[in-house]
Amino acid sequence: MKPLTTLTAPVGARLKAADQTVCVAESSTGGLISASLLAVPGASAYFVAGAVVYSMRSRKVLMQIRSEDFEGLEPLTEAMALRFAQVARAQMNTTWAIAELGVAGPGPARYGHAAGLSVIAVDGPVSRAITVNTGSDDREGNMWAFSDAALQLLGELVP
Repeated sequence: MKPLTTLTAPVGARLKAADQTVCVAESSTGGLISASLLAVPGASAYFVAGAVVYSMRSRKVLMQIRSEDFEGLEPLTEAMALRFAQVARAQMNTTWAIAELGVAGPGPARYGHAAGLSVIAVDGPVSRAITVNTGSDDREGNMWAFSDAALQLLGELVP
């Protein structure tokens, strides 16, 4: 397993240099995205908040999400991940927000999506969403793969 800071040290340095901030709303990664960002010494200069929004209840309580916020959006789509990132960014008043929603496994989601699927979005001065499909039901492996993809995406967007 590679160190948590492999991807986050360079992006953390860029965030600090630009005086920019980030928050995270993650689901199937269980806090790995936040932990990776926080593993960098001096992370308090750029990391504002992270929430594991694994259940509908946590989404309502921690993110104050209302059903109207996601009206017309299908579960586990890039559009839904982007909306999560937009909501998190607005609530935390950060430069950037990362949102991750997925199915780590080993079984499928209640909506029928297979294990190994994640949708990830970064919202900020530039926004982008991606879909990751590992084709695997290895829960921990998927959690790391999804986290890695989210951090790569942030790294691509932060100048």
